[in-house]
Amino acid sequence: MKKLACVLALSSAFLSMDALAWGNDGHRAVGAIADKLLKGTNAEKQIAALLLPGESLESIANWADCVKGTYCGPQTPEMVEYVNGNPKHSTYHYTDVPFQLARYHDHGVGTFDEDIVQTLKQAIAVLQGKTDPALNPHKFTKRQALMILAHMTGDIHQPLHVGAAFVSKDGKFVVPKSHAEVDEVAIFDSRGGNNLLLDDQKLTELSAKLIPAGEPKPVREGVPQALTKPFHSYWDSTTVDYAFRRIRTKTPGQFADAAIASKPAIKANSGDLATWPYQWADDALLVSKEAYKDVVPGKLVPQTSKKGEIYYTFTLEVPANYPVPSSQIAKEQLIKGGYKLAEILKAIYG
Repeated sequence: MKKLACVLALSSAFLSMDALAWGNDGHRAVGAIADKLLKGTNAEKQIAALLLPGESLESIANWADCVKGTYCGPQTPEMVEYVNGNPKHSTYHYTDVPFQLARYHDHGVGTFDEDIVQTLKQAIAVLQGKTDPALNPHKFTKRQALMILAHMTGDIHQPLHVGAAFVSKDGKFVVPKSHAEVDEVAIFDSRGGNNLLLDDQKLTELSAKLIPAGEPKPVREGVPQALTKPFHSYWDSTTVDYAFRRIRTKTPGQFADAAIASKPAIKANSGDLATWPYQWADDALLVSKEAYKDVVPGKLVPQTSKKGEIYYTFTLEVPANYPVPSSQIAKEQLIKGGYKLAEILKAIYG
C-alpha cells in the first residue's frame, strides 16, 4: 500500500505540472532549423538586434517554459518581470479544441482568450510594430514577443497542444458542444492528454522492438519507477527521443541539419499574418486525428492529488506499432515548426 500511495503521489505531482511541449531538445531543434534557414537574411539581422550576445533562436526556444520554474536554473530578473506581468502565462502554450473537429474558431469549445492562437497573434503583431493596445493586451515587448514566437510556434505544432480529448464516463472519446458540458461527471477533460495514462513498462517493451536503442537513462536514487506515463508526456518528450534516434541524431543541431538536408515539402502559409496561427492550429488538429488513431481509453480511475483534491484518469491502450507512426509525426511536426518559425520571421522582416 505504501508503494501504491507513493506512485499515486508521484503521478499526481507530475500531472499538476504545466505541459512542456516537445521538451528541451524538441524546442531547440525547432529554433535550430529556423536559425539555419534565416542565415544571411534581413530577418536574421533584425532578430539579432533583439537577442543578447551569444543568443540564438535555438538557445531562447525554451525560455517560455523556463519561466515556469527553476528547472532551467535560477529565475532571471527578465523572467520574473515577465511572470509578474503575465499571471496566466502558463495558459499561453495550448488550446483545447476537441481533436475530432476540423478547425479552430474564436470562442469555440476548448478555446479561450489566453490560448496559444491568441498569444501568437499578439506576438506577431508586436514584432510587426503594430501599436494598437487591443492587439497587445499583455503588453509584450518586442524581445518577449520574439521569445514567445520562437517557443509557441513549436508548441502549436505539437498535436496535443491543439487537439484535445474529452472522455465520457464509459471510456469513449466524445465532442462536447459547449464548455458547460465538460462537467467531470458525464464528460471529462483529459487535460491535454495528461489524464490519459499509458502502461510505461508495456510502452518500453513495444519501443524496444521498433526504435533504435538510445543512451541509457540515469537512475535517480530513491525515486520509484513510475508505473504509468501520461499521454501528453509521451508526446512531449518520448516521441522526440524516438524521432532523434530513428534518424541517428543526438543533438538539436544535428537534427536540424538532417531535417534541412532531407528537403522537406512544407506548404507555405498565405494571407494576413494574423491568420497564420489559425492555419497552424487547423493543421495541428488534422495531425491530432492521427495521434489519436486507434487509441482507446479504458477504465475511469479516481485519483487524489497531494492537495487532497479528487481528479480522474483513464487507462489508455495504443496500437502495438504506435512508437513508429507517433515518432514519424513528431519528426514531421518538429521540422514543420522550424520551417514555419523561419517563414513567419521572414514575412515580418522581409
